[in-house]
Amino acid sequence: MAKANNFYSEILEANRLLTESNEKLGLFESALAYNRNILHIKDSIFTIEKSLAETKTADNIQTKFMKDEIGRQEAKIEELNQSKNRTEITAILTAAFLIVISILAISLYRNNQIKLKTNDLLHTKNNELQAARDAAVMAMEAKTNFLSTVSHELRTPLYAVTGLTHLLLEENPSENQKEHLKSLKFSGDYLLNFINDILQINKIDADKLEALQIDFNLKKILSEVINSLHQSAKANKTKIVLEFDEDIPSHLLGDPLKLSQVFINLIGNGIKFTKGGQVTVIAKLAKKVEENLTIYFEIKDNGIGIDKERQLTIFDSFEQGSIQINREYGGTGLGLTIVKSLLGLFGSKIGLKSEIGKGSSFFFELDLKSKDDLIDDIPFEITEVEYDFAGLHILVVEDNKINQVITKKMLNKKEITCDIANNGLEAVAMVRKTDYDCILMDIHMPGISGEEATIEIRKFNRLVPIIALTAISLDDSLESFYAAGCNDVVTKPFKPEVFYQKIGENIFDVKKKIEA
Repeated sequence: MAKANNFYSEILEANRLLTESNEKLGLFESALAYNRNILHIKDSIFTIEKSLAETKTADNIQTKFMKDEIGRQEAKIEELNQSKNRTEITAILTAAFLIVISILAISLYRNNQIKLKTNDLLHTKNNELQAARDAAVMAMEAKTNFLSTVSHELRTPLYAVTGLTHLLLEENPSENQKEHLKSLKFSGDYLLNFINDILQINKIDADKLEALQIDFNLKKILSEVINSLHQSAKANKTKIVLEFDEDIPSHLLGDPLKLSQVFINLIGNGIKFTKGGQVTVIAKLAKKVEENLTIYFEIKDNGIGIDKERQLTIFDSFEQGSIQINREYGGTGLGLTIVKSLLGLFGSKIGLKSEIGKGSSFFFELDLKSKDDLIDDIPFEITEVEYDFAGLHILVVEDNKINQVITKKMLNKKEITCDIANNGLEAVAMVRKTDYDCILMDIHMPGISGEEATIEIRKFNRLVPIIALTAISLDDSLESFYAAGCNDVVTKPFKPEVFYQKIGENIFDVKKKIEA
């Protein structure tokens, strides 16, 4: 049974017992046979154990291989899982990225559409604004041109009114006639001042004015303004005093014409509202840093003064102290508006101190630049020069017949002989034949203009003084007049004393300088 089941240990034990039993029984051959069986069984056991060991070793190797293979497969599975995860993550991220890109693309498209619509709207609005601006500019230009044309057309007959009035007043009229003529003269002067002020305000509104930077002498400018207002001050029994700081350099850079307008308005106002009193003009150096100067100006009077309520609006257009003041003293109410605007052009502001019954003080500061003192110091004095015009021979170039008569009579009163040229071409021909002491040249004429005639005359005669008599605004044409060859300019209608003064200066004063 043990043998049938390969129970080798039991078989071995049985053979050992049989061997011992046979030896004891003396059955040595049987004992030897059983002993051989023991050896054979042991050999079988060894073979089996060896086979089992080899099998176990093979199993171990196989097991290890299987474990390694399982490990490799698990690693591969893990790697595949990770790869799968990465692929899924990549797919998710790619999808998210595509979604974001799509959203951005849609957003950009919408924004671009909105931008295009906005740009179209802005373009349309800009075109509308530009069209409105162009229309406004054209309207302003039309207004300016209209006023300039109207100004010229008003000045021409106004010259006849004021000129004839002056001539009639010089012909010893009766007291009753004199009163009427003075009223006519006042109305003519008022209308002239009103036209000038309206034109000035129009240019300021149209931004056509700009401050120039040219050489000038401040003391000379103030002296000339005061001298030009001397007759008005004399008629009003008003004294004008100039307090000029001698530390102010004589050679400055600025706009003398516009400064003169400021001083004429302020000093003229002081004279008008100060009967039998005094107007003091102060110019003081407030600060100097190298060539940069700050000059303080003050024009004060001891006239009627301005109440505090009116001081708030006195610089507005068409504002005056009161209706009674307007009736008594006249004026357009634009003078101080012009002053304020002109000073604004220079970057300055005007101040006012006033008290009823004690007078007014207008003050401001100007920043100017000084240069080397190239102009000699000019002493201040009120000049009232009487020129001897007798024997002079003057050519009047004028196309208006009434103006010809008035100008000729005004010259004849000073014993001046004159010839008349009806247009520019006649004037050029007459100057070629005759040596005149002076030429009074109208500007607007049929055929060639006064400027063109002056240019032609200067080609063959550079010495004869030519004074432009014009009804157009000086601001627009002054430089072109001088460029054409004019020595001076007088605006029509003019005050007789200014007219004679200009003729005397350009004939006698120039001759003195040449002889010196």
